Amino acid sequence: MLLPRLRVTEADGDSWDDPSEEQLGLLVDGLSADRRFLVVERHDRPSAWQHFIQAYRDDDGSFRVEFREGGPEAHFEARTPDAEQVRQVVTAWAFDQPGWRERLPWQPWRED
Repeated sequence: MLLPRLRVTEADGDSWDDPSEEQLGLLVDGLSADRRFLVVERHDRPSAWQHFIQAYRDDDGSFRVEFREGGPEAHFEARTPDAEQVRQVVTAWAFDQPGWRERLPWQPWRED
């Protein structure tokens, strides 16, 4: 079975394979109290299931963004109140655009 390069999955289980940059941006823009999170998986890297970025909308309207590029030591998180910043980071990561790492203050992920 050939995997898509990208797969986006929402909290309710709906998923999209290889969305366009515009479609992915709209999905990120749609995060709300009813649609809390989405996960974007990259399947074109070694260890395909270890490469993802996800965004979660908190009760106060701010966002948690996490990315992982390999094992547990390569798992990072950041928080921001800026929905546009979340859209830019998620789409830039998904489409291999430069500069996404510099847009948020990443820290090693830790379980809350």
